[in-house]
Amino acid sequence: MVSSVPRLVIAAPSSGSGKTTVATGLMAALSARGFAVSPHKVGPDYIDPGYHSLATGRVGRNLDAYLCGPELVAPLFAHGADGCDIAVVEGVMGLYDGAAGEGELASTAQVAKLLRAPVVLVVDASSQSRSVAALVHGFVSWDPEVRVGGVILNKVASDRHEGLLREALDSVGVPVLGVLRRAARVETPSRHLGLVPVAERGSLAVEAVSAMAAQVAAGCDLSALVALARSAGALPCAAWDAGEALVSSPPPPLPFPTPGALPPDPRSALDGPRPRTPDGLDGAGRAVRVAVAGGSAFTFSYAEHAELLTAAGAEVVTFDPLRDEELPEGTAGLVVGGGFPEVYASELSANESLRKAVAELALSGAPVAAECAGLLYLCRELDGLPMCGVLDASARMSERLTLGYRDAVAVSDSALAAAGTRMRGHEFHRTVVEPGAGARPAWGMRAPERRVEGFVERGVHASYLHTHWASEPGVARRFVERCRTS
Repeated sequence: MVSSVPRLVIAAPSSGSGKTTVATGLMAALSARGFAVSPHKVGPDYIDPGYHSLATGRVGRNLDAYLCGPELVAPLFAHGADGCDIAVVEGVMGLYDGAAGEGELASTAQVAKLLRAPVVLVVDASSQSRSVAALVHGFVSWDPEVRVGGVILNKVASDRHEGLLREALDSVGVPVLGVLRRAARVETPSRHLGLVPVAERGSLAVEAVSAMAAQVAAGCDLSALVALARSAGALPCAAWDAGEALVSSPPPPLPFPTPGALPPDPRSALDGPRPRTPDGLDGAGRAVRVAVAGGSAFTFSYAEHAELLTAAGAEVVTFDPLRDEELPEGTAGLVVGGGFPEVYASELSANESLRKAVAELALSGAPVAAECAGLLYLCRELDGLPMCGVLDASARMSERLTLGYRDAVAVSDSALAAAGTRMRGHEFHRTVVEPGAGARPAWGMRAPERRVEGFVERGVHASYLHTHWASEPGVARRFVERCRTS
């Protein structure tokens, strides 16, 4: 199959240059002109895709070559962009910044090359004039395989400033596709982990996206940007499909083979795949119900997770731990992803009825998969406030930011992963859980440092590690099978 969806990558020399403003504004401006826009984000970020969704009315999807492998970037893109008129991909950090110590891996530049997409460089020109030419020339010439098709100048002070910048860039031969003045209305508030998510801002987020769209429409040459997107070459790949991914996913691996490298769990045993009907349903043809936490406190989730659960035979039902006092009726398994429970600790704690329901489900042995915010929610307490009490651990806010990619291996057999399953993940939090690992840890980290982390108890798998299940579809199949048989 060949994807011919027109596409652009919005990149920058560094973080803070205005990528999110330009990408989100461009998505919204094109949507307002009748384009079906497919929104994408390079890297593991969950927050920017929320603004992309608001701008386009479509699910924002991540493209992460570290979490999923370079080979899945194009198929996942084609899956998300299917049926769209144009795709806009927001980059991460600086154009050539990738996973630490891994060369170009997971960089915006690598993703642009994998997608055969032209790059638009957003430059913060607030403190320079002629030097902008040297900056742009360096980014254009650094990697000949990256095609920088144009520049958008951001935070330009005046008409005279704009004239100086354009004159300097004439010598580089890269067209200026837009000039944006400073505009306070398009700024979005930040806190300890970055931008405040869309779900928490309501109408203010809508107003911010509208302001971004207006600024981009007024300051950028939309026709030229669309023409550049249409110059992208054909992308020869089959679109990722959740059902096909489950069928082709390998069986569970053997246990972690290096004795003594990580603490062994003598109680771990590989169960192997359980018998199942070809369509992934139970013997009576019914889908098992998997409850997925949502609402303002739990906004971090990759769209492919729900798609894989559904393809594996689950009925995915979203609930809000801030408002719902009970789990959805018939819940057989629970997924609690990332978010900001520390911001809503009082409200989560006050919902005692739901906390008890979650604890009862976990104690029954039902499968529970919790990542980061979900881990905090399952603890005994968070900043001194009672949580679900599923884990004998306490959580608290910290001044230290834990951030980065991780190379991990499952060290305990669980409802989510067989011991020995190797996955790459990402940590991003300003909280601490004590103890950091249970008697049966969830993961052993291979890089950047060797340690164990997380908890496996009964059907619970709880950890700080964010993973992308498209890289290991078998975890979704295993989870649903355990929901059916637990």
